[in-house]
Amino acid sequence: MSSTVTVRPAKGVGVIGLLSVIAGIVMIIAGGVTWGVVSSQLSAEDITVSDDASFLAGAHVSGPFSAYAQAEVINKHALEMSDGQTYAELPQDDERRATVMNASFLRASLFTSVVAFGVAALVIGLGIMFILIGIALRRIASGPAVAVETPGGYTSGGGLSSAAPPAHTPAHAAPAAPVTPAPTTPTTPAPTTPPVTPPTRTSTHAAPVEEPKSPGVPTTQVPPVVEPKSPGVPPTGTDTPPATPPAEGTAPR
Repeated sequence: MSSTVTVRPAKGVGVIGLLSVIAGIVMIIAGGVTWGVVSSQLSAEDITVSDDASFLAGAHVSGPFSAYAQAEVINKHALEMSDGQTYAELPQDDERRATVMNASFLRASLFTSVVAFGVAALVIGLGIMFILIGIALRRIASGPAVAVETPGGYTSGGGLSSAAPPAHTPAHAAPAAPVTPAPTTPTTPAPTTPPVTPPTRTSTHAAPVEEPKSPGVPTTQVPPVVEPKSPGVPPTGTDTPPATPPAEGTAPR
């Protein structure tokens, strides 16, 4: 049996998209203002790229490329004047040292403007990306809910479960007879009872009879039974009974 799951966008996605759009607009404005200020300050200096520059010769310095071209020309002229020596390599009493130092300061100022142009361009580019991301998030947040139908036997808790769907049993199939396990009777070993030997009656004069010893069975010593002697009664046992006296009138044989 299948089930339907409705997927709705998160509530905070629209707010994040709006904040991203606002941040992108602010960054574009800040980068544009920085670019304009640096460009106006360079234009106010009224600098023109020298004619012997490798590129942009004769151009008005008001942007990053023209400023870089003029900085390279200044370095070229300074090295030609100092015979290829930099400011640190010239002796302190050399008159050309001050001219080379001024050339270094001009190059550093032009390179600073080039870096400022680069930072402004980077901020403007990031602002555009923030705006695009914010618009995409806003569209996702404003989209309709999507109904997803899942097959039977699966759950919608973030992914499909690995459980297999239950098997269907046909209606005409006979139920299986329950299997009754056979009762098991615990087997208890019979206790081993040693054989009991009955006591043997012996006479007073008879020696005690020793019973044969069986392996593993302790031998029980039975003391001899002594019967009391009664007057006129002969003791029983293995003794020979006394002879009967002959009757009167009968001759002994």
